Amino acid sequence: MNHFKGLTLDLKFLGLPLLRFKSWAWLLGVVVSLSHLSVTQAKPAEIATQGTASPAQLLVLGDSLSAAYGMAVEQGWVSLLSQKLQPYAINVINASISGETSSGGKNRLPALLKQHQPNWVILELGANDALRGQSLPSIQNNLASIIEQSQQVGAKVLLLGIRLPTNYGPAYDQALTHLYQNLADRYQLLFDPFFLAELALDPQWVQADGLHPNAQAQPKILQRLWPHIQTLIGEARLSR
Repeated sequence: MNHFKGLTLDLKFLGLPLLRFKSWAWLLGVVVSLSHLSVTQAKPAEIATQGTASPAQLLVLGDSLSAAYGMAVEQGWVSLLSQKLQPYAINVINASISGETSSGGKNRLPALLKQHQPNWVILELGANDALRGQSLPSIQNNLASIIEQSQQVGAKVLLLGIRLPTNYGPAYDQALTHLYQNLADRYQLLFDPFFLAELALDPQWVQADGLHPNAQAQPKILQRLWPHIQTLIGEARLSR
């Protein structure tokens, strides 16, 4: 098994001790890059498809892992998904923001639901919370609120989970894994427990900063997620 060289980030200004990230540390660092915390104020880009007058809507609510960090927006997996869904009159709205937390996503969601009225929601949040050592009940409550709000407007939800670097210890990592699984079971969601599993340990899929998945990794992310998305949307619709 390949491992990345150790990478140290000074997080003292966040009130956290100096942390050393190993192996697949980029998985969590990607969502809270020191030079991009301010991006949380950016407006999410909408990726619109060409279709009928009233296309269906798919909302992606995530962080840097879904926000095409460090590359042209067209290279990100969400944009690739938008292109793939163009023939089926489905708009993909990418509401992902670098540095986003579950709390931030929860607060932004009501306006997004009102504006876009999505048929489906892909939820990819929680990594920033975990990196900052937020309490698991807080993360769970925020994600549960996002799921419930989405389901209340009739949207089906696909939940994407993450894992923690080894320096956080197995107990917290296992608890976070169980948190995602419990949410998936409780709300009967489509679920991928670690959607970057094939990429996280291989440096060929990481940007030069050692933190973010690169442009070459984006098609592989979509390839892994596509079977879930087919089920989410419905194979009958996608076979038209």
